[in-house]
Amino acid sequence: MNPSSSPSAHRRATAASVIGNTIEWFDFLVYGFLSATVAKLFFPVDDPATAVLLGFATFAVSYVARPVGGIVFGIYADRHGRCSALVIIFGLMCFGTLMIAVLPTYESIGIAAPILLILSRLVQGFSAGGEFGNATTALIEFAPPERRGLYGSLQMLSQGLTTVFASLLVYVLSTTMDVSSFDAWGWRIPFMLGVLFGPVGLYLRLRMAESPEFAREVEKHPWRHPDPLGTVFRDHKVETLASVGIFASVTGGAFITAIYLPAMVMREIGLSRAEVSMSVLVVSVIATVIMPIAGHLSDWFDRLALVAFGAAASAICFVVLSCKLAISPSLLGLMLLQLCYAVPYAVVAGAAPTLVAEFFPVRARATGSSLSYNLAGMLFGGLSPLTVAGLATMTGSRYASMTYIVGISLITLASVAALAWKRKALAQEAWA
Repeated sequence: MNPSSSPSAHRRATAASVIGNTIEWFDFLVYGFLSATVAKLFFPVDDPATAVLLGFATFAVSYVARPVGGIVFGIYADRHGRCSALVIIFGLMCFGTLMIAVLPTYESIGIAAPILLILSRLVQGFSAGGEFGNATTALIEFAPPERRGLYGSLQMLSQGLTTVFASLLVYVLSTTMDVSSFDAWGWRIPFMLGVLFGPVGLYLRLRMAESPEFAREVEKHPWRHPDPLGTVFRDHKVETLASVGIFASVTGGAFITAIYLPAMVMREIGLSRAEVSMSVLVVSVIATVIMPIAGHLSDWFDRLALVAFGAAASAICFVVLSCKLAISPSLLGLMLLQLCYAVPYAVVAGAAPTLVAEFFPVRARATGSSLSYNLAGMLFGGLSPLTVAGLATMTGSRYASMTYIVGISLITLASVAALAWKRKALAQEAWA
């Protein structure tokens, strides 16, 4: 038996992908929950709304580096293997997180503080760019063929766990520390914990075997020097563009509900950080439970149909409940909006990773998945809080987030139609 095909190798690979991915995304996303606090400490502005915008801008800047990281690590993984790529990616994320954890504020070092903060976020973004495609590829290539949807959904499960852990930690700190202590040093605790957990993820990934599907492909064509980026751009243009559209709902929806809406209601309604953190926590737990269920369902039903259903339902729920929240803003209204949106959103997120990965060949799979996910993350995810906040500021409308969610849902539905057409065309070619 090939060592990489043994049950123990499968368990190690799954644990390394899920646990390592959870730690990786915790390091990356915890900044989003603390962006308002970090903005006050690193940017010398008096206007709270401007500080929030700068915090979102620093959050968004990391997404500029993500497509670059996705391409670099995707090519590396498709040429040299998933395992070593995941080890390097994890080490970089820990380094970027350590930089933020120990970085002096503007009061201490002046203009160097925001510059170094942006550099730290670029390092994190470059690392995160390679994480999704490589971790997803490793998960589904170790999975039994009839359970790929379930295994692929573990990628989103780990991101859901990240949101749960991060929001729970921020909630605990917010309720046990006074504001002055939190602003002085408490905000650094989540970043330090991310650094301390680093060795666990690194150990797990160093013990990973190479994926059996990749190993078979290399054994079959030992002298082939693949060109994964050329393969993606030359032979899979439709799949790549449609995959970006699929992930638009996954990345954009998550950040609107978990980051933009909480920051908005804290500023406009006066809710405390602890209250909105608890709201995010409750909703994240529910969505995290649903994602693997949706992934498992995608092994029984058409993945494209599940994604289309989730995108349409999430848009309808968000429109109805956003109107209610705008008329009667409250913590209960925020939780109801987040909850009713999270259920159909989780259906999309649970089915999407495997759906996208299966449209790319083995020696271009990490590159194709990484590129499409990170382009969506840059255009619709990282920029979404900044875009919606700017739109709301310019128009004075409370419905900016609703318009945004409807827009990305329509993009996802159009992308589903494009992939369905592509699948039909490939089936006809196979029969010809």
